[in-house]
Amino acid sequence: MLMGKIVGHIVSTRKNEKLVGSKIMEVQLMENEQLKDRFIIALDSVGAGIGERVLITTGCSARLAMPDQTAPTDAVIVGIVD
Repeated sequence: MLMGKIVGHIVSTRKNEKLVGSKIMEVQLMENEQLKDRFIIALDSVGAGIGERVLITTGCSARLAMPDQTAPTDAVIVGIVD
């Protein structure tokens, strides 16, 4: 699992039909509570917004966080850090 801060959203006018309605977010990754110069694009499954710190799952387990588990995804936001 990864932690990061949402820095933006991605607008995609054309995407796979299984991703329609999903928010696509740009997340700056964190390590030891420090922002790194690494970014990841992740689907939002919890309603997070820009500026929030989030938890991200990646790989095949990311698909399990989606309502449609056949959606082609590799990174999903699964939690908001208080």
